[in-house]
Amino acid sequence: MTTAELAQVGAELGLDAVGAAPAVPYENTERHIRDRRERGLFAGMGFTMRRPEVSCHPETLLPRARTVISAALCYYTPPPRKGTGEARARARTPEGSLRSSGPMADAGEGMLARYTWADRYAELREKLDELGRRLGGEYRVLVDANDHVDREGAARAGVGFYGKNTLLITRRHGSWVVLGTLISDQEVEASERMDAGCGSCTLCIDACPTGALDEPGTLDSTRCLSYWTQAPAPIPEPYRAALGALVYGCDICQDACPWNRGIEKRRAADAPAAAAEPTAEATVSLVDWLEADGDELIERYERLYVPRNDSRWLRRNALVAAGNVGTATERVAVERYTHDDDPLLREHAEWALARIDGRSPA
Repeated sequence: MTTAELAQVGAELGLDAVGAAPAVPYENTERHIRDRRERGLFAGMGFTMRRPEVSCHPETLLPRARTVISAALCYYTPPPRKGTGEARARARTPEGSLRSSGPMADAGEGMLARYTWADRYAELREKLDELGRRLGGEYRVLVDANDHVDREGAARAGVGFYGKNTLLITRRHGSWVVLGTLISDQEVEASERMDAGCGSCTLCIDACPTGALDEPGTLDSTRCLSYWTQAPAPIPEPYRAALGALVYGCDICQDACPWNRGIEKRRAADAPAAAAEPTAEATVSLVDWLEADGDELIERYERLYVPRNDSRWLRRNALVAAGNVGTATERVAVERYTHDDDPLLREHAEWALARIDGRSPA
């Protein structure tokens, strides 16, 4: 199959970008992973970094593997129009800066990073499986999996390039994409790498409130807000205020990226139906996260990575958000946790309660 034929099939399947590269070891990537792991930059994360001897060797992921086909699916959806200016202002941190250009949450709401609003991974997995069937032969689909470094495969296949924020940036949809991989025993013509980059731009680095990107192209997870919303540990106090209304993930570096500008118009032109995605969930009720049954909460948010599927980590995030943007309504739910048997939740609740009371009129 030629690159033109691959692009045609990809377009028919609704993929936003697709490319191919030989199934060979990612030697530099493996070396970088091992180096950054030794420096402690991954904090407690596992994922593709846990076993680089596997994730950086696509040639071993399928018998007689010959080709790595990488694909991107845009997940950008505009935030819903909701709330009044007065209520939405409460989504700002006490310092006054909005920590995400996603939805401006109404009072009592937490914000989710845009990639979590809907499960586009499932859709991408189905499209790649159909691509594998059309290609023929043996194949293996890896989407949101730990056995393959999708960003490296996508960079080699010309789907995009590494940004200084470490994300893969595509030409048309910026970094608002989910990535997936098809390992095949069929030969596909290799795509040209994308001839683009960040140049002298440092907007993502400047925008990060915790300095997690101070070394361009290298993420220090120990200072990353998105990491701390998913880490099975207390959120360090210096980072709690920076989270604002965020309860899961962070889009700050993406919001600042020039490659992501204009996505609203391009997305509306490419996929009009996605302009008002009815299933997109951009904000959540903080009180609901604090009061809902734990098992039901985890089942409802199965699309999110939650350590050990333990709802206490979602509740921890809701407590921090309530401390930043909560009102008297959230205060009632937060105060209950100051008497909780769980010391982690109790400590975060005490912190949140002090923040809420500190904003109350004297």
